[in-house]
Amino acid sequence: MERGKMAEAESLETAAEHERILREIESTDTACIGPTLRSVYDGEEHGRFMEKLETRIRNHDREIEKMCNFHYQGFVDSITELLKVRGEAQKLKNQVTDTNRKLQHEGKELVIAMEELKQCRLQQRNISATVDKLMLCLPVLEMYSKLRDQMKTKRHYPALKTLEHLEHTYLPQVSHYRFCKVMVDNIPKLREEIKDVSMSDLKDFLESIRKHSDKIGETAMKQAQQQRNLDNIILQQPRIGSKRKPKKDAYTIFDTEIGSTSPKSEQDSGILDVEDEEDDEEVPGAQDLVDFSPVYRCLHIYSVLGARETFENYYRKQRRKQARLVLQPPSNMHETLDGYRKYFNQIVGFFVVEDHILHTTQGLVNRAYIDELWEMALSKTIAALRTHSSYCSDPNLVLDLKNLIVLFADTLQVYGFPVNQLFDMLLEIRDQYSETLLKKWSGIFRNILDSDNYSPIPVTSEEIYKKVVGQFPFQDTELEKQPFPKKFPFSEFVPKVYNQIKEFIYACLKFSEDLHLSSTEVDDMIRKSTNLLLTRTLSSSLQNVIKRKNIGLTELVQIIINTTHLEKSCKYLEEFITNITNVLPETVHTTKLYGTTTFKDARHAAEEEIYTNLNQKIDQFLQLADYDWMTGDLGNKASDYLVDLIAFLRNTFAVFTHLPGKVAQTACMSACKHLATSLMQLLLEAEVRQLTLGALQQFNLDVRECEQFARSGPVPGFQEDTLQLAFIDLRQLLDLFLQWDWSTYLADYGQPTCKYLRVNPVTALTLLEKISREMKDTSRKNNMFAQFRKNERDKQKLIDTVAKQLRGLISQHS
Repeated sequence: MERGKMAEAESLETAAEHERILREIESTDTACIGPTLRSVYDGEEHGRFMEKLETRIRNHDREIEKMCNFHYQGFVDSITELLKVRGEAQKLKNQVTDTNRKLQHEGKELVIAMEELKQCRLQQRNISATVDKLMLCLPVLEMYSKLRDQMKTKRHYPALKTLEHLEHTYLPQVSHYRFCKVMVDNIPKLREEIKDVSMSDLKDFLESIRKHSDKIGETAMKQAQQQRNLDNIILQQPRIGSKRKPKKDAYTIFDTEIGSTSPKSEQDSGILDVEDEEDDEEVPGAQDLVDFSPVYRCLHIYSVLGARETFENYYRKQRRKQARLVLQPPSNMHETLDGYRKYFNQIVGFFVVEDHILHTTQGLVNRAYIDELWEMALSKTIAALRTHSSYCSDPNLVLDLKNLIVLFADTLQVYGFPVNQLFDMLLEIRDQYSETLLKKWSGIFRNILDSDNYSPIPVTSEEIYKKVVGQFPFQDTELEKQPFPKKFPFSEFVPKVYNQIKEFIYACLKFSEDLHLSSTEVDDMIRKSTNLLLTRTLSSSLQNVIKRKNIGLTELVQIIINTTHLEKSCKYLEEFITNITNVLPETVHTTKLYGTTTFKDARHAAEEEIYTNLNQKIDQFLQLADYDWMTGDLGNKASDYLVDLIAFLRNTFAVFTHLPGKVAQTACMSACKHLATSLMQLLLEAEVRQLTLGALQQFNLDVRECEQFARSGPVPGFQEDTLQLAFIDLRQLLDLFLQWDWSTYLADYGQPTCKYLRVNPVTALTLLEKISREMKDTSRKNNMFAQFRKNERDKQKLIDTVAKQLRGLISQHS
């Protein structure tokens, strides 16, 4: 029972499932029916499902048949009406066809006309569209043509502007045309072409200013010179209502415009032609000589193209290279002033251009760049000047170089460059200038001293007298009162040397001009240089003259007189320097002139040379002495050579009248002492081993002649018997031997009141031994002791005793 209920329940569920599947089949699209059917075949009741499906189909067929039976009569009626309409439709068709044929025939011409109208309208529309397109293209083509013309005429900056308008304004409106694409493709090439051409112009400009920088610098320095001359004139003599044209501003703005359409302004670069002008005409501004438009154009072109930094770097790099070339001096620059001038002109020209670029462009060069270049230029210029100026031996060239350096510095200072180091270097060159002056004046002094006749200047008229006094500060009331002709005490080299010292001072003063030094500094420089001239150059020249081998006593005497007067003139040189520098000698730190010392040293050297010269002359006379040391004859007069010597001394000392008394006295005393010493050496000469008392007597006569000369007072100013003291050693020695007063000598030796105080035991022993040797020589017949021959042993014993006592004295006082 339960099994039957369960089977019935399952059957109901299966029937319900089959019903659901059938509804899905009826309502589902045919393409999606597969899963539904698959579920049927997956189950076990597909047979029953097929039965239900057949049943459902038969039901639908019965419904369709009912539907058709219900509408059949209406369908038949409709068919009947359609058959009636077909005939009428055929008639209408025939009528329409006939009407259409007639219409086609009648409207054939109209159709042709309409086709023609259509073509005309189409052409009109095309023409209008073409005109519109051409109106858009014509400005592009015109701009492109203008661009080509500007490129052809090398107006590159306007061409770049045109290219910019063409690219950003016109081409976008017609960008779909092929020719526009060609233009767009050419635009980068055109820009590069403009860059290359403008860079080529810049290179030409740089090469041009490199070649002509000396002309630019020459003009700038000429301007500075004219301005300085004008300033000097204004300072010296102010002029009211001067009609001189105002000087052009250093930064003249040129007429060249960046966008100028003038072919000349576009093409010209570098130096403009300027005719030579007369000195009294205004010199054109240095920048007026240069057309800077290539730089401006290139700068603007690169700025527009966005490559300004590239341009700036290139410009600065090239100018640095040019600066190094400009700062390289030629190897022979030191030979002429033109070499220095060209070197300075190039440097000035270079920095004038850079300064103008600095002030007329925005950032192409800056102050740091200019300062860096100037520091390099300053160091290299100073090094070159130090090297080349050291080769200059001509003071005039050094002075001209100094003036050129000052002008060079003043010119650059106008443009704002610091030039203090140049003026510091000029102080170094000043020392070199002083050295060259000293060398030059050394030759001048040498020529003056060599050409001088060393004789007092004769004066035959008042005119000549005033001329000499005008050249040299000399005042002598007694000489002024003397009638003409008369003589100055000094020779010609005194006024010549004095005037050359003044010329030297003037030469030193010339170098100090325009160095911006104070009066004190100028005064100190002049005084130091003058001291070098006096203490080194003039002193050396005087010493060389004094030490010459062939110089005579007359010349030496005149040199002493001359240096005495030059020494007195030193105060006038001090006043001369004070007058030209306006610095009082009482000012603190003022250097004093050493002229007094110089002339004193020269005078002392001349005095020493006089003493030496006199002694040499005395030696020459003594070489003529020919004593017969073995003679037994007693002479009655002095030797001839000594008489001549005394005569020479008298004449010589007569020339000493103009010398200071002390000099003449010293010379006379020195000569007498030297003569006495030489005679003593002659007497004690080792070669003379024997001598007789007769020879000693002759020698005594010569000494008496010398004493007579000393007593005669050859030079005034000696006290009584002072000059004779030069011969006191000889006199006491001769008296000792001629008087044979050995007992007195031996008894009083060593006492202040000894009669033979100046006789040295060694000298006495030497002379005694010579006499002793002669006495022992028995071969001599004319022996002075022959009358005592019978007592010869006693006499020889006496000599031996004296000699022994002398040796005792020597040993006691040794």
